[in-house]
Amino acid sequence: MLDGYHRYSFGCCRWLLLAAEEKADTRKRGKGMNKDDYILISTDDHVSEPPDVFVGRVPAKYVDDAPYVERTPEGWDRWVYNDHVIPNVGLNAVAGRPPDEYGMEPTSFDEMRDGCWDVHERVKDMSANGVLAGLNFPSFPRFAGQIFLESASKDAEMSLAMVRAYNDWHLEGWAGAYPDRFVPMGILPIWDPELCAAEVRRLAERGCHAISFTCNPYDLGLPSLHTHHWDPMLAVCEEVNTVVCMHLGSNSKAPMTSPDAPFTVQIVGTAIPLFHTATDLVWSHVCRDFPDIKFALSEGGIGWVPYWLERADYTYTHHKAWSGLDFGGQMPSDIFKRNIMTCYIDDKQGVENIDKMNADLVTWECDFPHSDSTWPESPEALENHFRGVDDAIVNKITHENVMKWFSFDPYPIRPRAKCTVGALRAEVPDHDISPVSVAERKTRPKARTFGDVIEHMSSWSDGGSFLRAGTT
Repeated sequence: MLDGYHRYSFGCCRWLLLAAEEKADTRKRGKGMNKDDYILISTDDHVSEPPDVFVGRVPAKYVDDAPYVERTPEGWDRWVYNDHVIPNVGLNAVAGRPPDEYGMEPTSFDEMRDGCWDVHERVKDMSANGVLAGLNFPSFPRFAGQIFLESASKDAEMSLAMVRAYNDWHLEGWAGAYPDRFVPMGILPIWDPELCAAEVRRLAERGCHAISFTCNPYDLGLPSLHTHHWDPMLAVCEEVNTVVCMHLGSNSKAPMTSPDAPFTVQIVGTAIPLFHTATDLVWSHVCRDFPDIKFALSEGGIGWVPYWLERADYTYTHHKAWSGLDFGGQMPSDIFKRNIMTCYIDDKQGVENIDKMNADLVTWECDFPHSDSTWPESPEALENHFRGVDDAIVNKITHENVMKWFSFDPYPIRPRAKCTVGALRAEVPDHDISPVSVAERKTRPKARTFGDVIEHMSSWSDGGSFLRAGTT
């Protein structure tokens, strides 16, 4: 037995040893990578489609039926298609606007920052933020192309033509304009899984390996993920290495606690439905039948993932005897870590717990030009998260994972040395990123509660599908 002196000496030695190990670990990790050396690829940005999307891309017999933009007497622009009226929702295009002018009220292209809808200005905005490339989700068709799903019941052939025309515009007029700056993405004719499969293959043959799908098809009146209805599409996605992106809100069902709740209550909880999407995916046959497929929970955050992994395994262990589900020697957490990609904007809690996830499937997003975006100071925001994080992990999150899973390689066009935050910002030293006020917006009535939003959207749009979809 040690006497008091030797216990004290032993304790001091142990403390010195631990301190030395901690110091060595800190020295190994350092303060973190310099933000100017990041290479940033965002897995979730958005495009406010310009008015000419369908010009020259629709078969002649459907030219008069194609979506078009009209300006209202009030001065805001809206899309019109198949008896639907879809306004440009202000909160979806607030980049470059003072925060006190944010709001759900409709807006015009004149009131938006040009980078919201002009691809040439967009790349300048990206460079000013030090962002190399981005994956851009649709706006007016909604995340999963729901607007064309709704018209398919009247004319499926016409709706398919519009889906393909939209994708052709995205590949040629948007992503194709700067192939080193955009990760291409397509939408699908989700009313028919065989047509979906064909479009996935067509897009892949053109170099597009991302599709925007719904996070819950059942909410759209379609068969659920627990059926085999979607197998033809999923099989092709697995075969051609196409990522199935499921953006929050892509089920056209915004979470609401009560009509009189502040709308920010909904914003706080927007990612929560993707918790259920992850559970659906893991508990369905999908990931077991298609073990190499990848799903991205777009704008879902990552801070909740460690809890989900723990809770999923606990639930399976405690309830598998009576529930009849057998994962064949795997745990739910194993399937999540193999098949599900997560995407976050600002999630310090998640980064601090990255060791509990599969870092090979964690990605970063900018969310430009939406209200949650960190533009134009994304590198500075990330620097706060990445202090002390190993450079290898930083590289995976910021760009390597995207390049691998989305089959995206900008380096043949743009050398790696010109892809960093510092290099990109140096290319546009005079690009103006200062906030620009649209003074008139300060005087417009604000929709501050969920009930306000519902009421206003009913008057702004057709009062039907767009109203149910909220901002999605």
